[in-house]
Amino acid sequence: MQKLPVIVILLFGLLFTGCGLAAPNGSAATGRDVTIDQALADWKNNSAIILDVRTPGEYAEGHIPGAKLIPLDQLSNRLSEVPQKGKIYIICRSGNRSNQAVSLLRDKGFSNVYNVTSGMNSWKGPVEK
Repeated sequence: MQKLPVIVILLFGLLFTGCGLAAPNGSAATGRDVTIDQALADWKNNSAIILDVRTPGEYAEGHIPGAKLIPLDQLSNRLSEVPQKGKIYIICRSGNRSNQAVSLLRDKGFSNVYNVTSGMNSWKGPVEK
């Protein structure tokens, strides 16, 4: 009977510890996401490069000045064009394709790439066509 309270306490401890440490894939807790505000601030002070993974048509409709376009479907064949140093913020329309791009690049050894979570839908800075 004395073992039951100890077991219950251990189970609760494991349950709460596990919940507190778990982070969904792609969340800010994993260190792979940046907010639109952080991306804008770092872009403005030239401390990050913007990589746009939308289609050429989407890019032509409006993009961040100086952003490099490498559509997601071409990214695996154009890895040599992605800088190995410095912060690379990857953006798309909503954050879905850019999240996929970050996964692909991190799997290929890039640790300097980050997903702009809300994408161009939320971009507050200048846009050029």
